[in-house]
Amino acid sequence: MGIFEKVHKERESKSTNEIGNRMLKTNIVNHAMSLLEEGVDYDDLAYTTVDFGYLFLIENHGIEALFKITTDKDVLYFACQKESMLRVNLNEALFISTTEGFLDFHG
Repeated sequence: MGIFEKVHKERESKSTNEIGNRMLKTNIVNHAMSLLEEGVDYDDLAYTTVDFGYLFLIENHGIEALFKITTDKDVLYFACQKESMLRVNLNEALFISTTEGFLDFHG
C-alpha cells in the first residue's frame, strides 16, 4: 500500500456520508432559506426545490455540504464548511464538477 492510499483510507474512516440524514438536511435548508430575500431571490416558494450535491460529517472538522435551492426566480448555491454557511457564486457545470470531485475524494 502506497503512502497516499493510507492517507486516503484514514480520511475515509473519519468522514461519514450524511446525505440520507433528513434531520440534518432539514436544519441546513431551513437556515439557508432564512437567508433568502423575498422579491429578490423568490416571489413564491410553492415550487422551490433543494438538491444536495454532497453532505458529509468529517471528524474534527464538521459539516461539508454543497447544495442548490431552485426558486421561481433563480438557482441559488450554498456551501457548508465546518459551522459556516456560505452563499456561493457557481453555475450548474461547476456545481456538478465540484460535487463529483468531492465524492471522488471522499468516496
